[in-house]
Amino acid sequence: MSAKDGKDYLYLIWKSERSRKQYIVGQLIKNGGYKFQYGEEIEEAVDDGFSLLLCFPDKNISYEDNKLFPIFASRLPDRKRKNIKDILKKYGMQEYDEYTLLKRSGARLPIDNLEFIDPILSTEEDHISRSFFMAGTRHYIGCQGEDCSNAITVTRGDEVFLQKDIGNKFDVYAIKIVDLEGTLLGYIPRYYSKGVSELLDQGKNVQCHISNVDKSSNCNECVKIIMKIG
Repeated sequence: MSAKDGKDYLYLIWKSERSRKQYIVGQLIKNGGYKFQYGEEIEEAVDDGFSLLLCFPDKNISYEDNKLFPIFASRLPDRKRKNIKDILKKYGMQEYDEYTLLKRSGARLPIDNLEFIDPILSTEEDHISRSFFMAGTRHYIGCQGEDCSNAITVTRGDEVFLQKDIGNKFDVYAIKIVDLEGTLLGYIPRYYSKGVSELLDQGKNVQCHISNVDKSSNCNECVKIIMKIG
């Protein structure tokens, strides 16, 4: 649970089409009501092409509401959909709850590059579980241009391993994801790298498995990982 000081947090991530870099552009905080504020990387994201959300035009103030902001609620499937029970089951839910569904689904849409993620705010939790796409995969698994169909074979259920990438010039907390032979497959997403790096330094037991592989998207987001710590 991404909680701190009695508040629950989600990070809003934006991926630049230009640089392919992911930025933490906002924080959604739940504490009875809801609060949204832009994140620490907002200036860098704007420089890389991010446009402020129309309903949150000032990046220097916090916005509050008793209900989940409509701009985020509208990204979720309608509770009246005929197959809503199947959707809830997919995310391990028995009843419709906007915030829980937002957290578990990420609320991604095909029309933009925004996604909510469940951050790692504390390394003191007994059990931490996160699911994410490996970053940078297409650069390491042997894609030929845009064609990844014959790239290195990875299969659902395969165990993969984490290694700190000491000296990485892009991220001082960078964590490599390698297979059993030590072949580099990709990286932990940057928004998780600091927390995972601290967990590795503490000697925590970290287990990672491939949960899904889909090379049809040019492998920008084709290998999904389940990470369990504790």
